[in-house]
Amino acid sequence: MNRLTTSQIMSALAVLLLATGGALIIGADLVEIALPVAAGLAVLVIAARGPLPAPPIDTAESDELDEAAPPDLRSLLEGIADPLMLTERGRIICANRAAQRLLGAHIEGEDARIAIRHPAAAERLASQAPMAEPVMVELVGLGGREQRWQMRIAPVGDDDPATHRVRRLVHLADHSGTHAAEKMRVDFVANASHELRTPLAGILGFIETLADPDLGRDTETRQRFLTIMDGEARRMQRLIDDLISLSRIEAEKYRVPETAVDMAGLVAEVVGVFRTSHGERGREVEMEIDPALPPVQGDRAQLSQLLHNLVGNSVKYGRAGTPIRVSLAGGPAGMMRLTVADEGEGIGPDHLPRLTERFYRVDSGRSRAIGGTGLGLAIVKHIVERHRARLDIASVVGKGTTITILLPGMVAEEKPATAKL
Repeated sequence: MNRLTTSQIMSALAVLLLATGGALIIGADLVEIALPVAAGLAVLVIAARGPLPAPPIDTAESDELDEAAPPDLRSLLEGIADPLMLTERGRIICANRAAQRLLGAHIEGEDARIAIRHPAAAERLASQAPMAEPVMVELVGLGGREQRWQMRIAPVGDDDPATHRVRRLVHLADHSGTHAAEKMRVDFVANASHELRTPLAGILGFIETLADPDLGRDTETRQRFLTIMDGEARRMQRLIDDLISLSRIEAEKYRVPETAVDMAGLVAEVVGVFRTSHGERGREVEMEIDPALPPVQGDRAQLSQLLHNLVGNSVKYGRAGTPIRVSLAGGPAGMMRLTVADEGEGIGPDHLPRLTERFYRVDSGRSRAIGGTGLGLAIVKHIVERHRARLDIASVVGKGTTITILLPGMVAEEKPATAKL
C-alpha cells in the first residue's frame, strides 16, 4: 500500500474545507481543522511531530490527469450527505455516493457537463478560467421536475491553467423543500387576500350605492342590499375565524394534548347542535355510539371543531333527504374510530389527494355560494396531526363520501413503584 504524503493529506482536507466552509489553523506542531456538520461543529485535530514540510513540486505529475482520487479524499467526501464531486479539467475524478445516487453510478470519469445535464451548469463546468471565489448556480429540474438545487463550484489547490491541473469541487445542495415551503406561503397569502378581497369589494360597492340619495329612499332596495352586505361580512368573519384557528393549531402542533376527553359525550353534543340548528337537514344527522368507550387524550375544543367541520361538510354537500351517519366505535390497537359518512355527489379520485390543502375546492362556485371558506379540511388535517391520529377520506362519485379518523386512547400514567419495608 502506498503511503500518503503530507501534501496529499492537506489537499484532501482543503477540498473538504471548501465544501463545508470550515476553518484551518496551522501552528508549528499542530494542524487544527474546524469542520461544520449538520449536527453541530466537529473538530478534527491532526498532530505532527515537526513543522509541516513544503509540498514537493512534480512537474511531470502535473501534466498527467489523475485517474483516481486518494483514499483519504474519497472517505472525506463520503462524510458529507450532500452530493459532492471533484473535477479536473472538466472531468469528474471523484464523486461521493450521494452524487452517484442523484446522477448515476457511472459518472466518475465522465465529462461533468454530461453527468450534470443542465444548460445553466454547462458553461461553468467547462470553464478553465481562474476563479477568485466560488460561484453559485441555481438548477431547476435536476433529478426531478419539482426539484431545485444550488450548485456551488469552488477552486481546489493551485488554480492556474498553466499547471494543467485545474481542479474544481462541485457541491449540490437540495433546496426543494425550502422552495416548496416558500411557494406554499406565497400561495396561502395570495389565496387569503383574494378570499378577503372578494366580499370586501361587494360590501364597499353596496355602501356606495346606498349613499346615493335616490336609492337611499327605496326601503325595499336598501333592505335587500343590507341583507347581502350582512352575508358578505359574515363570510369574512368566518374566514378570519378559520385563519386564526389554523394559525393556533399550527403553533401547537408539536405539543401533544394531555386532557382526557369523553368523545362519546362530545359527539352527542355536536350532533344535538346540528339537529336543533340546521332545520330539516340537521334532523337527518344520525348517531351511533359505543357506550363502553374509554376517553381519548386530546384537546376538547379542537376535537369539537373537527366534528363541526366534518358534520358541517356533510350537511352542506350531502343530498337533501339522505342520512348523515356519525359513528364512534373501538378501533385497532386501542384506538377509537370516528366516522362521518354522507350520500352526496362524491368526489373524484383526482381531487382526493388535495382535499386537505388550504383553499382547495372541488367546486369553487358552489363552495362559496354555501358559505365555505376552503379551510375546513385543512383545519381537520392539522387537528388530526396534533393528536397523533390518522385521517382517511374515501369517496365514490354518485354515492357519497366517508371520512374516518383513528384517535389514540388515553395513555395510562405509570405509578411509581413503592418499596415494602
